[in-house]
Amino acid sequence: MSPSKRSLRLVVLCPHFEPDMAPTGAVMSRIVHELAKLGHELHVVTSLPWYREHAIEDNWGGRLWRVEQTAWGSITRVHPFPGRTKQNLLRRAIGFGLFSLIVGLCALRVGRNKTRSRRIDGVLAMSPPLTLGLTGKFVATLRRAVLVFNIQDVFPDAAVRTGAITNKKIIAAARLLERVSYNKSDAVVVLSSDLLANVSEKVAPSHRGALHVIPNFVDTAAITPQDRMTPYRRELGLGDEVVVMYAGNVGFSQSLEMVITAAEHLGQTHFVINGDGAARNTLRESACNLRNVHFVEYQPIERLSEVLASADIHVVPLRAGMASVSVPSKTYSILAAGRPIVAAIDADTEVPRMLSASGAGVWVAPDDLVQFVDAIRTLTERPDLRREMGANGRRWVATQMSPEAVARSYEALFVKPRNSR
Repeated sequence: MSPSKRSLRLVVLCPHFEPDMAPTGAVMSRIVHELAKLGHELHVVTSLPWYREHAIEDNWGGRLWRVEQTAWGSITRVHPFPGRTKQNLLRRAIGFGLFSLIVGLCALRVGRNKTRSRRIDGVLAMSPPLTLGLTGKFVATLRRAVLVFNIQDVFPDAAVRTGAITNKKIIAAARLLERVSYNKSDAVVVLSSDLLANVSEKVAPSHRGALHVIPNFVDTAAITPQDRMTPYRRELGLGDEVVVMYAGNVGFSQSLEMVITAAEHLGQTHFVINGDGAARNTLRESACNLRNVHFVEYQPIERLSEVLASADIHVVPLRAGMASVSVPSKTYSILAAGRPIVAAIDADTEVPRMLSASGAGVWVAPDDLVQFVDAIRTLTERPDLRREMGANGRRWVATQMSPEAVARSYEALFVKPRNSR
């Protein structure tokens, strides 16, 4: 850290943190570590690990919260109150509310001792869950700090567009919470210009200067190109055949029915659905007669590079209209692994722009089954083109998506609002 810069004391509120393997957990974990490298003190308040099975993992239960001291600060892990299913929205809302309440109470205490005041420099809160926005404001106000609100997915828009939420009163309440959260934050961070346009419509014109685009990043040292014949392939009973993979949340915002239909058309190609989510059971039933479709549980984060390398082609499908509320973070990891992408997603949005700039894959219109199958078929028949696109993506992401640069962008947000007061 530069001698002219002082160390910041920051509180981070997020739903997942290592070793929890959720994509947003990986993002926030790396941001915290990069900020720590810059010389800052950080106190993370997050959940006990639960993402993999939607239940608290073994050896982590038995307490409402746990506190760990680290070289750079501390981690407080709070019970996430998970429900048995992601489809019970009322149960999930209650769980998010209880989690956010306890996170807020714990965040008032972290980083304090006999020689420390309650004063901190900033709060970094992540959404979803959207409730952490007001939790962050509560903590920032009482601890006299700047609030930076990080938006990974725009809620409730994502849930409304997939039909997951249809109750008009619930939608109205969520949108009110969304607007209040944005307008009460000192800075709001979104991942792309598409999300920026969405959020801009929901804040007061005088507050639009508080909106910032900071893309997610990928750890190109941890995720590297590997030989396609991995141990993971052998575990799945797969040999040298072409493998198409979807890795990530199996939810309603992804057009995964297209993947199953593509498998019907391309019987000699094997398709792997690696992940879990609210739509998994329905999707699995639709593929019950297809021998070339394999459903696999999430793997430990340490195996991510190997898992991604096991596929020859990765697919990133997103329903029409969803690209303005969500940027699939898996895209960055796939590029780092040196594998080509077939994306079915809205035109002129972040993922098609990345594929165009990098030459790392093919974009087709969302929900266009014919183009989707044709793009996959072309790549299955062209190993030379797969290798070229994979190498293009790896080069591009290694130069464009630096974790250190992302951390410095967040650091600047905590310094600027404080100095402008």
